[in-house]
Amino acid sequence: MSAKTILEVRNLKKYFPIQKGVFRRVVGHVKAVDGLDFVIREGECVGLVGESGCGKTTAGRSIIRLLDPTEGEVLFRPGEQEVDMAKLGKDGLKRIRQEMQFIFQDPFASLNPRMTVGRIVSEPLKIQGIGTQKERMSRAGALLEKVGLSASQMGRFPHEFSGGQRQRIGIARSLSLNPRFVICDEPVSALDVSVQAQVLNVLKDLQQDFSLTYLFVAHDLSVVEHISDRIFVMYLGKIVEIADSQELYESPRHPYTEALLKAIPIADPKLGRRREALEGSVPDPSNPPDGCNFHTRCRYATDLCRSEEPVLQGQQGNPEHQASCHYQNELQLAGYMARGAG
Repeated sequence: MSAKTILEVRNLKKYFPIQKGVFRRVVGHVKAVDGLDFVIREGECVGLVGESGCGKTTAGRSIIRLLDPTEGEVLFRPGEQEVDMAKLGKDGLKRIRQEMQFIFQDPFASLNPRMTVGRIVSEPLKIQGIGTQKERMSRAGALLEKVGLSASQMGRFPHEFSGGQRQRIGIARSLSLNPRFVICDEPVSALDVSVQAQVLNVLKDLQQDFSLTYLFVAHDLSVVEHISDRIFVMYLGKIVEIADSQELYESPRHPYTEALLKAIPIADPKLGRRREALEGSVPDPSNPPDGCNFHTRCRYATDLCRSEEPVLQGQQGNPEHQASCHYQNELQLAGYMARGAG
């Protein structure tokens, strides 16, 4: 894997104003994304996971500028150049769309029902002014074949396809401009389990064939287990743990990660142990708790956790495995495989 950094995010924030009254006066802000710092290396797949409402989708949309960030830098390096996505104007964004694309969560809402599949997949090429109509349709047919559909289906409309097939169409559309970096926003969460595995395999094969880099957003750690090289765990607008995929599953360092691993369903009923759901709910992002954001739901919390916010940092002897927990070097947290013990 190349060590070159393709994306660097510095202090990314996205706040949504809370307005009240006849004059729509701003009385506060929802801190959906509250200071993200991370790098993604070329050729890897990074999983961004967390509960619904933690801000992961907002983070992905802010990176690609579907939402304008409130603060921070998004440094994208598709080649020798470096661009700050947060500062690009309309023309600059149009050019950079050829290098960075987005796969939407809902395959039913993300495709225009009035356009044929061929037009949907070739539309990005038309917008960028690339090729003739014949060349664009030829490219669309080739991409449909790549994702497991047939070029003969280009004249059909989205309603004639299943959910998994529609998501494949969305994937083909995202690859029409031959991008280097793709943000996958929960691309399999709306699909049933058997179809999820098929789409994940398609994404994995395409990563190899097109030399892609992925940011894979998901709320389920079991989904990103086999596709991700590294995993970022997000809670209440902040990243609380960063680690290689295997290491995170075997030895988590943040109590929230441990709770997410315990919530994964156990497939073997002979183990005689039920999954443990995380109690409570995510605090109000417009009024986050003092100290560690997770202390209101953490069984290991102390007075230090309630008063002082921990810093995301590497553990002793392993700086690449980072966690924002005061006690990451003292706690012995249970990994994924330990759930079946007893």
